[in-house]
Amino acid sequence: MGIVSQEAINQFRALMDQVDEPLQNTFQISMIGWVYGWLLSYNIIINMKMKQLQLASQIGQNIHQGYHNETLVRFLKAREWNLPKSHKMLVDCLHWRVQNEIDKILSKPIVPANFYRGVRDSQLIGMSGYSREGLPVFAIGVGLSTFDKASVHYYVQSHIQINEYRDRVILPSASKKHGRPITTCIKVLDMTGLKLSALSQIKLLTIISTIDDLNYPEKTNTYYIVNVPYIFSACWKVVKPLLQERTRKKIQVLQGSGRDELLKIMDFESLPHFCRREGSGSSRHSDANNCFSLDHPFHQQLYNYIKQQSMISEPVEPIKQGSFHVDLPEPAAEGTDIAKTIESELHRIENGNGISESLNGLKVTDT
Repeated sequence: MGIVSQEAINQFRALMDQVDEPLQNTFQISMIGWVYGWLLSYNIIINMKMKQLQLASQIGQNIHQGYHNETLVRFLKAREWNLPKSHKMLVDCLHWRVQNEIDKILSKPIVPANFYRGVRDSQLIGMSGYSREGLPVFAIGVGLSTFDKASVHYYVQSHIQINEYRDRVILPSASKKHGRPITTCIKVLDMTGLKLSALSQIKLLTIISTIDDLNYPEKTNTYYIVNVPYIFSACWKVVKPLLQERTRKKIQVLQGSGRDELLKIMDFESLPHFCRREGSGSSRHSDANNCFSLDHPFHQQLYNYIKQQSMISEPVEPIKQGSFHVDLPEPAAEGTDIAKTIESELHRIENGNGISESLNGLKVTDT
């Protein structure tokens, strides 16, 4: 790491030492996930009150100094190493975590289980395995996600829970296994089934993307896009120039199911189910290895973990039905421009190429 970069990190650390106590607490808590995940991996369940958790956070910081720097570097990269902007971004993120009680979200299961199954069946995301370098591989069924079984708040809650479980459990476990900090993941995006009707989901997808950009920056090492239809190819040509260079470098559009290229960085067992065919795949694969399914080991472990945490935090109270509401952010200018560009391109495709699926009367909704 260069002298300039290290100096920026040192200055950043000094600034973070000056923030208010509630922000310090959530900053430390969000950084001890690897400690807590390690304890849970040995089935040691600790019923921590806030003071105990703050103590554990200090232990986590003392044992694993490098994780602190990795966190600061992510926010510095997200703001092109501009220290004032990076500091504001991290402080805003911490305010968001405090105001929305994000530290508690992994103790708030979506119930009942049958309802949660509907969320999983309409918001296609899962973890299929690890790359050979130890990075978790997350699969996302962009084209076949319908987001039509619940309100926007349930989908946002589910998305944040997966983010938090990744950061508090999956990544710390991978770091422990490989003996080095592993702080990013790989995402494979399946475009199978992408249609013009996807326009109705742009608002929700923009909200989720904005939450990630502002609060979980630089958590994805590479985006691999597979099973690409014409509609995506046309939109990609006009969207790509709008992306920051740092983001463009992370995105790779692969031919067909991407199987051959992905096998260069991961074993067959870690391939998402829709990439296991040599040609084009499908997100709704009947294989038992379908990582989108609630029955997949990843989702079973995640859901059981959340229910377990719920019993620890509120051992007497019954689990209540209802979504965990999080303030929905206003999209950044870049995200708004991209959404408008996609919408315009989809209209152009329909009008210019005679595609029969009409957009007339189609509305962008919150649900």
